[in-house]
Amino acid sequence: MAASAVTFPDLYEASISELQQGLEKGHFTSVDLVKAYFSRIEEVNLQGPTLRAVLETNPSALAQAAELDVERKIFGARGPLHGIPILVKDNIATVAVEGMNTTAGSFALLGSIVPRDAHVAAKLRAAGAIILGKANLSEWAHFRGNIPSGFSGRGGQATSPYVPLGDPSGSSSGSGIGSAIGLAAGALGSETDGSIISPSNQNNLVGIKPTVGLTSRAGVIPISSHQDTVGPMTRSVADAAIILHAIAGKDPRDNFTLAQPAVVPDYTKALKKDALRGVRLGVPRKLFTRTNSNIVAAFNASLNTIRGLGATIVDPADFPDFDELEASNNETIVLDTDFKVQVAQYISELLHVPTGVKNLADLIAFNIAHADEELVEPFWTDQSEFIESENTTVNQAFFDAIAADKDLGATRGIDAALKTFAVDALLMPSNVASGPAAIAGYPIVTVPLGFLPADTPLGPAQPVRENGPNQPFGIAFVGTAFSEFQLISFAFAYEQVTHNRLKQLAFPEAIPKTQLVDIVGK
Repeated sequence: MAASAVTFPDLYEASISELQQGLEKGHFTSVDLVKAYFSRIEEVNLQGPTLRAVLETNPSALAQAAELDVERKIFGARGPLHGIPILVKDNIATVAVEGMNTTAGSFALLGSIVPRDAHVAAKLRAAGAIILGKANLSEWAHFRGNIPSGFSGRGGQATSPYVPLGDPSGSSSGSGIGSAIGLAAGALGSETDGSIISPSNQNNLVGIKPTVGLTSRAGVIPISSHQDTVGPMTRSVADAAIILHAIAGKDPRDNFTLAQPAVVPDYTKALKKDALRGVRLGVPRKLFTRTNSNIVAAFNASLNTIRGLGATIVDPADFPDFDELEASNNETIVLDTDFKVQVAQYISELLHVPTGVKNLADLIAFNIAHADEELVEPFWTDQSEFIESENTTVNQAFFDAIAADKDLGATRGIDAALKTFAVDALLMPSNVASGPAAIAGYPIVTVPLGFLPADTPLGPAQPVRENGPNQPFGIAFVGTAFSEFQLISFAFAYEQVTHNRLKQLAFPEAIPKTQLVDIVGK
């Protein structure tokens, strides 16, 4: 078929199912797709607006795409992800023979050899996906110190595709930027507290932070086994459901996954437009008394939309233990203590570490010795979180803090609110959604809600602007453990009636121009 007779999907917005249809019809190949995405990355990553979203692309991606194209011809597609290029955050291990590093953005792990793919990366590949590259991130998933989101030693300072030199949020910054402007079909991020939801909120995306234990953390550079989780960041709820379905599942290398339901549901079956009919949703108002008034106004307006879909809104439906939640410092104790132990454990399993670092003390010393690359003046010099973590010991206070977090976040927090107000889920602006769910280990789904007004003043870039005109924000659905299916269905029903994402595009220079028409048959 002549390329001229075919309408190619626009890669800025193309859904996984649209890409899959084009591949099935033979309008283009996975090789074409990889070439197109590589070209789009090249246009905006280190040139033009220099968004610094991608640390490295996969040197084996074209060869893998060619193999998957042949497999499709002979045997048909494995499923919805067959031959689809996905970016993964650079704390998710990918086998070194393929030609990419796994470093959490740090020169300390450059050239290190991982024992195997992370479980989630292996599951993506088994589903037929192509790992297109490694996304930049806030270094060490924003656990090194008080530095701007989106900076890593290896990747430099990533910035927003919506606000020039804007804060991309993090720690899954590059995953957010890359999905937002079509540098890949979708991306994987990870969250400890906010690292999927916040960059999804800020980059106009759907993000799913799964229950801790739904997706394996084996092979993911850790902060804390009590809170870390891996999930999708995509342009639509349907795409997020497809990716989550592919990466969820038990893994003997991560005992938290053994607590998941015997059968993980097919999340693509949650995509029902009438899913909000008869549902009760609670609004924990006290959480967002300090939130930007534009965001609150858009959120309040969305409640009428959701009522229109047949839901009952209970407002307010506050956490019974709200004041204790606000005051608690348990999360800091848990994360600081876990990181020191678990990062040493991760490094000990590497097959080779050229820099010779073995533990957190070594990482701190490495940064001081390589300050020109890591502790960069004037904005990126801090490693106070590392130092605080290094000073911890596993003691009774640590175990007490873990128990207190479960009690505060889950039992007397999210679960208590759900029970007290007899609601199916909680609803709130995404910028406040992560905290209680983080310490509970509970799931969140965020969907695009709106944009700051066009006359919002541009803040100073120090080095990134805190806000600016047209900056996106989202709405979040929060539930109890393993309630992803429900949350996805609610998010889908809301998304389908609002379609907020395309009401504002990225700023013109941040929109790559390469399309499939430039690649196919050339």
